[in-house]
Amino acid sequence: METLVGILFFVFGAIVGSFLNVVALRYNTGRKPTGRSACFSCGKKLEVYELIPIFSYIFLRGRCSQCKSSISIQYPLVEFTTGLLFVLMYWYQSQSLILLTYYLLVSCLLVVIIVYDIRHMIIPDGLVYAFIGLGFLRLLYETPLASLIRSPEIWNLLAGPILFLPFWVLWYFSKGAWMGFGDAKLAWGIGWTLGLVKGASAIILGFWIGAVLSLLVIVLGKLASTSSMRKMFGSLGLPTLHLKSEIPFAPYLIVGMFVALFTGADFLGLGLILFS
Repeated sequence: METLVGILFFVFGAIVGSFLNVVALRYNTGRKPTGRSACFSCGKKLEVYELIPIFSYIFLRGRCSQCKSSISIQYPLVEFTTGLLFVLMYWYQSQSLILLTYYLLVSCLLVVIIVYDIRHMIIPDGLVYAFIGLGFLRLLYETPLASLIRSPEIWNLLAGPILFLPFWVLWYFSKGAWMGFGDAKLAWGIGWTLGLVKGASAIILGFWIGAVLSLLVIVLGKLASTSSMRKMFGSLGLPTLHLKSEIPFAPYLIVGMFVALFTGADFLGLGLILFS
């Protein structure tokens, strides 16, 4: 029974992921996310069989059925990732329908933020403020407001501002060169979602992931001059990377958040041990 429910959550998540693709691509463009999807190259309206999450991409071999232009691999990746997140959220928080709904909504918001930040190097205010707002509602649901302003629960309330502050300092003194203000607001939401200790662990892990992948930029930057690498980046909707390329940081923070949430690992303590 548990396996069947997990499969259903994955299928539902993949369907939602297909919609999130549309939201991310049409956000701030003036186009409604409810309009019918079409091929970006030839404008052909997609048929029902071309809209089946994951399988349509495989069936069509990653190409438009009419003009044969390449379809971005972003579509099945987002669908699969959202389906996987829905399964993990069900296993993580199946005891409370309210909290499960909260984490599913958060997952949807963060998936859109990842896609949008990768494509445009910016985190939309509407999405990140919704993330922060949901985090505050979770705090109120789990702890009465009167208790939130008393110790030790007050640290849950302060987690957002505390994690926001270092990012704000980096953004303010570098005038946005080192860190975006959207990343600072995202850190606030992570604090209210995970709490201070787990939130700090998520951010530290995010920095580690970012450091490792940034090293890969050196290699990718040298390979990007080849036609095959340009084709791969184009399929993913990514710009060609160079040593001085601007790299979106939100995906690293969000991956760190999910890892800290599901594993409960103390990356903050591990970081202190490694650097002490």
